[in-house]
Amino acid sequence: MALQLGDTAPDFEAETTEGKIRFHEWLGDSWGVLFSHPKDFTPVCTTELGYMAKLKPEFDKRHVKVIGLSVDPVDRHASWANDIKETQGHAPNYPMIGDTDLAISKAYGMLPAALNATSEGRTAADNQTVRNVFVIGPDKKVKLVIMYPMTTGRNFDEVLRVVDSLQLTAKHKVSTPVNWKQGEDVIIAGSVSDEDAKKVYPNGWKAPKPYLRIVPQPK
Repeated sequence: MALQLGDTAPDFEAETTEGKIRFHEWLGDSWGVLFSHPKDFTPVCTTELGYMAKLKPEFDKRHVKVIGLSVDPVDRHASWANDIKETQGHAPNYPMIGDTDLAISKAYGMLPAALNATSEGRTAADNQTVRNVFVIGPDKKVKLVIMYPMTTGRNFDEVLRVVDSLQLTAKHKVSTPVNWKQGEDVIIAGSVSDEDAKKVYPNGWKAPKPYLRIVPQPK
């Protein structure tokens, strides 16, 4: 069954390009982004892995750990990294999981739990559902799931934008409006009464409708 928002992200042990990890222990008190790939040496994924490497310093600033997953063995990931560096200008600078027994893909609902197979002999098309992005909070709960088709490259700038929103709204009782970016106005959460909102925002707020209370982004 696919993971739902608020579910605990399954823990696992795995071999990665940076050694063996236990996922929850590796995350520690950080946020995490786990993004998955159906096979090594696939064209769209090659561009994604390179761009994520370029963007990783921005995730680092936000105390977010990045980890990739592909169903192929770790030694193939290392060879693929050379192609990524050559074609994209950036090699992966984060661990890449080798999910050869497909156990993690199954645990995260990306492949059927009853599937009796390994990565050997499987094609990218066989694994086409292994193209998800999971954002996981320090509480190990799933905060975001995005599923992509094999033909569409992922937008990691959008993932970064969502992380900014998640971190802000976890700290303050606000929500972020459509296309919100860091530093822009936000909306007072519907769970906050006007009386309580006045304590936090003594200068008031803009309210084109009673349920739409707009304030500057809290610091």
